[in-house]
Amino acid sequence: MQPDIESLRNYLRPDQRQMSYWTGGEMAVSAVPGAGKSTGMATLAAIAIVENNLSRRHQLIIVTFTKAAATNIRHKVNQKLEELLAGHPSARIFKNAFIANTLHGLAFAIAGSHRDLAGFNENETKLISESQKLRLIRIAVGEWMKTYPKQYSRLMAGRSFDGEDSERLRRQTVLRTDVLPNLASEIITTAKSSQISPQSLKAMGEFLEMGGGLYETYNKLLKSEQAIDYDDMIIGALRVLENPAARKFWQERIFAVFEDEAQDSSPLQAELLKQLATKPDGSTNLVRVGDPNQAINSTFTSADPRFFIDFCQNAMAKEPSQLVKIEQAGRSCVEIFNAANYVLDWVNNSSYATVTEKPFLLQHITPVIDANPQALGLGLEIQFPQDIEQTMGLIKNRIIDLLTEDANLAIAILVRSHNQGKYIYRYLSNFEETDLKDIRIYDVEDQGRSLKIPREMLGILQFIERPHSPEHLKTCLNILLDRQLIKPNDFNTLASVPEQFLYPTPLEPVVPQAQLAQNICTSLLRSRLELPLYNLIAFIALTLKYDQGELATADKLSDRLRQELIGNYNISNLLSTLQEIVLSEKFEAIEIENPENQYTQTGQVTIISLHKSKGLDWDVVFMPFLDERICPGKSYISDAVKFLGDFSLSEVARIQMRAVINNQIIPNQESAWLSAQTLKQHEEFRLLYMGMTRPKRLLYISAAATAPFAWNNLDSKSQFKPCPAIAALAQKYPNSVISC
Repeated sequence: MQPDIESLRNYLRPDQRQMSYWTGGEMAVSAVPGAGKSTGMATLAAIAIVENNLSRRHQLIIVTFTKAAATNIRHKVNQKLEELLAGHPSARIFKNAFIANTLHGLAFAIAGSHRDLAGFNENETKLISESQKLRLIRIAVGEWMKTYPKQYSRLMAGRSFDGEDSERLRRQTVLRTDVLPNLASEIITTAKSSQISPQSLKAMGEFLEMGGGLYETYNKLLKSEQAIDYDDMIIGALRVLENPAARKFWQERIFAVFEDEAQDSSPLQAELLKQLATKPDGSTNLVRVGDPNQAINSTFTSADPRFFIDFCQNAMAKEPSQLVKIEQAGRSCVEIFNAANYVLDWVNNSSYATVTEKPFLLQHITPVIDANPQALGLGLEIQFPQDIEQTMGLIKNRIIDLLTEDANLAIAILVRSHNQGKYIYRYLSNFEETDLKDIRIYDVEDQGRSLKIPREMLGILQFIERPHSPEHLKTCLNILLDRQLIKPNDFNTLASVPEQFLYPTPLEPVVPQAQLAQNICTSLLRSRLELPLYNLIAFIALTLKYDQGELATADKLSDRLRQELIGNYNISNLLSTLQEIVLSEKFEAIEIENPENQYTQTGQVTIISLHKSKGLDWDVVFMPFLDERICPGKSYISDAVKFLGDFSLSEVARIQMRAVINNQIIPNQESAWLSAQTLKQHEEFRLLYMGMTRPKRLLYISAAATAPFAWNNLDSKSQFKPCPAIAALAQKYPNSVISC
């Protein structure tokens, strides 16, 4: 087999080939965007499987971040095994010698097979989803408010509280629906992923003490429902491995562990993989592959790129050959790589970088000799339009020119928020010119929007059933806002006194800005009195102005509810059944046209968020609206929560938890808030860098001088400067700047 293995290695570039010579121990692979790390990992996996004669009883474990990534790497490894073992009788056996799974899937297999050791009792059989977790958190908030009245009162008092009833009700709504659920979500995930107990948090200062109480209450609710969450699954798997017999059982069956996207792992997840990769003799077969410069999840998960950077540095210290840097990339033309490298350097040397923490690891992308694609147009094109309308006009004309010249180009427009995506989709879809109407526009967010229909229906129906509930009214208003049927407003104030908002009096009229919202809400309430109950779903769908696919999905949902509630069709049973559908997440929407997995089709313009674009590439990528408000952005504190102070409670808690995890002094509120803003800006720059490395032949960047302050209200126009990194890029490459 040796000649075949060398032949397989020869398909790799020199830096990729270096990782394929791994034979054991810990190895860190730091790869730039487009470096082909998945191909390198798949090749290494195939070689390791054959050279070590692995089988179903002694397997290689490959861990990835998402199910889609697991499917992709599984396909690539099988492909490499076919190349290596073409015609060999053991080929089929070797294909069972590895498992590609998500980290939570792996933890579920371990904890689920040793429930007693995992600390789960025999009744804890339900693994709750994220939406189910949020429901429990909301309940936990209500319980916490009753259990800890003094802490709740301190929050209510905040600053400048005169005891006036309307302000008290408004603050209560804000705390119950926004502040406390966000704090609980932050504390629970971070504490569990670091194995910090609620009792420990209660001795760590005011905010963490509150978080500890919420965490404790949530755990009790979880136990009462005989359920566990995803974080419990990781903890349970680690508990299993604390048992010598169980640890030996698993370690003897695992030859090595390979991890992809390692920059997105939490310390607890990394510890689980290391435990599995450690042999009875103390040696460790662990390969971790990632790119710290594409760490874009740390502000809403427990991940932190510094953990992978530390792993790389430790591997280097132990044995220099155990740190592999893959810096050559063949994905993009040289103009795109030069732009991405310049932005990386500029940010790292700007005022946004701190002495102790820089946004990027110094790792430049270098081209592959005679392998990178040729630039399309200028390769890098930058424009500074006057407003978002001119921005879209320029993009529309550029798309037409590109597809007229080559109808097989794959094009993407990357956006920072789904409201930007909605605007772009409407703009491009509303043209009737023959040169644009035949171009296929695929809005990724829109395709997933119909999956929200059961949740929207539940929210509206709960409001119809209990319109006097501030929480249900606020949920209804947020749904109407998300559908862009109403303008943004102070929903906390409106929802704090539902009767006054819904049925104003001449002495207390509804504010003009909320008149449309009040009309829609009262129309929904009248429908309960004037229509048969089984017609409410259809009426709500029309009120929310669903499109063809969404109307079909709503009709399917209505049919299912009628079938399940034959003879028992009342509002209570309707809400109960609908809630079960939402929590089970097993309702499938009807797709009218576009199938899944077509994000990168040729001849198509794909509108997709920056986060979802990770791991994908297109011939041409447009990145519009890159003003300073979008990147690096500045943390915005709404007036609704300023009674607590000029900071975000959950963000302050995140930084304080970060200090606890790293055994540092817990910063005070002011210092923690400044650190939170800095880290958020660092991640926004990494998100920009990641987006810039998606195109192969043309990167088009634009920043409008006038743009909405909030993209859910297009009328809120403000003047903005371009993203400072883009302004610097334009100065570096003036020939790439195109006049409007």
